[in-house]
Amino acid sequence: MMEEQELIRLYFVEGRKNYAFNMMVRTYSERLYHSIRKILINHQDTDDALQNTFVKIWKALPTFKQDAQLYSWMYRIAINEALGLLRKQKKHKTVDHELTVERITNEPYFDGDLAYAAFLAAVSNLPEKQQLVFKMKYFDELKYHEIVDILGGSEGSLKASYHHAVKKIKEELELD
Repeated sequence: MMEEQELIRLYFVEGRKNYAFNMMVRTYSERLYHSIRKILINHQDTDDALQNTFVKIWKALPTFKQDAQLYSWMYRIAINEALGLLRKQKKHKTVDHELTVERITNEPYFDGDLAYAAFLAAVSNLPEKQQLVFKMKYFDELKYHEIVDILGGSEGSLKASYHHAVKKIKEELELD
């Protein structure tokens, strides 16, 4: 796995754009896949979003500001792609808790139990910002300052979003 600075050097300094991009795909596909999957749940949707993410990354790479972290920039593109697909899906059908649990448990790659499926469904029922903050903090174990870099806003507002998300999940699962 190549370091970010090496990939940037290959792309911008040496002009080995195709090679550098292929290495980016190899280096970051799995991490980006799992981040997208936490939003979309479905494997096929995640694959589609990941492919679209790399198309957008390829097109936008010439404008990448090298003072930012490459992975954070790519992650932001991936999350936006996943959210766009999720919004499109929500326009075409309503998603409720029972359908979400059924969708999760019927997924061929799901290996959890019904309690975990209910937890994931509760997370997916959160408002978009709370859901994103919760997933980034809980699943990806990002620090608040890293989430600020990706989503913007302040650490205080992100902490409040996380706190409200946890409260809503507990209420939906009837935990205390």
